[in-house]
Amino acid sequence: MSQQALEIIVQPTPNPNALKFILDKDVKTEGKVSFKTPQDCKDVPLAAALFDLRGVDQIHFFQNVITISKFSFEEWDSLEPAVQTCIESFLEDHDPNFKVYDPEADRLANLSPELRSIEEILNKRIRPGLQGDGGDIAVKDYKDNVLIVKYQGACGTCPSSTTGTLEAIRSILRDEFNPDIEVYLAPEV
Repeated sequence: MSQQALEIIVQPTPNPNALKFILDKDVKTEGKVSFKTPQDCKDVPLAAALFDLRGVDQIHFFQNVITISKFSFEEWDSLEPAVQTCIESFLEDHDPNFKVYDPEADRLANLSPELRSIEEILNKRIRPGLQGDGGDIAVKDYKDNVLIVKYQGACGTCPSSTTGTLEAIRSILRDEFNPDIEVYLAPEV
């Protein structure tokens, strides 16, 4: 019996240094995960193999989507086919139910009522668009009407995320949560 070929659809994102690889199989059945270093994914062979490819900067797994962010020096002409080959080679043995420690889950379990409201707005109005572009957003802190957020996946290195996207998030939260809220990006560490 022959195995059915894996279908991979490649889509651009607003970030010229990120592509979405949409598969006909799940890569992460529950939640999402971003890997920023090879050490982050040492227990996930598919992600570790993707990091072995020259030019890969970050990897984001969400449902049946792998978003690859690359360093600007590497061209997609050579990297895109290498990513597809790597996915095809490792997906058969990949466990989409893998678990990684997620500090975000601990944080979500202990949210204040204000942060719960902010998360609901983000889930309804912001995250679907960001996830559709291969990224996401995490809330880092909220105090004295100042919300600190951090982009994930393709959004983390996208030029428009620091201007237009951030302003749209601020505007939506001012309309639906608090007209005095300020929204800032967490500094890179």
